Amino acid sequence: MDTEEFVKAFHTEKESQLKDYLSDNPDSAVGLLIKSLNLDKSQTAIMQNIINGTLTDTYYGILLGLEESGSIGGLVQQRYDVKDSKGNQLNDGDIGGFAYEYFQESE
Repeated sequence: MDTEEFVKAFHTEKESQLKDYLSDNPDSAVGLLIKSLNLDKSQTAIMQNIINGTLTDTYYGILLGLEESGSIGGLVQQRYDVKDSKGNQLNDGDIGGFAYEYFQESE
């Protein structure tokens, strides 16, 4: 795995969560709660925008925090050593660029 694949995996997970949360047959507690609201199409669109924005901010913030481009918890701003199981460095300074590409430009 390289840095781009690492970031892309976060984006894929975000998209999977969003899809589940708004599914007719959700697998998650969050999805079941949303379904219980019986939202109409307009309300569902608003809910989708809210959840998409929340997930984007969360994943993007975590990725930037790992690279030291942002803080984690508002207090800690340091670079973390993130490697895959083969020892490949995943935060080699490109996380921020790929995160922007996947989470900001593609939204």
